[in-house]
Amino acid sequence: MSETASGGCQCGAVRFRGSKFGRASICHCRMCQKAFGGFFAALVTVHDLQWTRGAPRTFASSNKVQRGFCGDCGTPLSYDTGNGTIEIAVGAFDDPTIVPPAIQVNPTDKLGFFDGICSLPTRAAGADPEQEKFNASLVNYQHPDHDTAEWSPRGAH
Repeated sequence: MSETASGGCQCGAVRFRGSKFGRASICHCRMCQKAFGGFFAALVTVHDLQWTRGAPRTFASSNKVQRGFCGDCGTPLSYDTGNGTIEIAVGAFDDPTIVPPAIQVNPTDKLGFFDGICSLPTRAAGADPEQEKFNASLVNYQHPDHDTAEWSPRGAH
């Protein structure tokens, strides 16, 4: 794929751009679960990555991997083995649909309930009026899903 894509963290302090992508994957290893605070990490190699605003802070999650994240809001952003390529979190792209996962890796750590998640029931619209009222009252302070010349998020500390 050669379409240029951008993305960044939740607060907008760190932004990136690239256009040469590898095969996106879902990693089930326990380190990715912990790093993302979720059941898996969706990552894609970006061969021509450019940090266009700020830069991620890093944490050495092992003797081989540096994980990048926003130092302001904590958004997981990157996975770097130091071999010259960096993987970026699919969910951090402004349009994650351009790099859909094509393979699952490290299945020995896959959580037992993972394969059944899509068959869980969905809450129907109108089923929880209090939750819908709460949702309607939310004001989004996240960075928008596009590049901006400047960004000063409300709620930042």
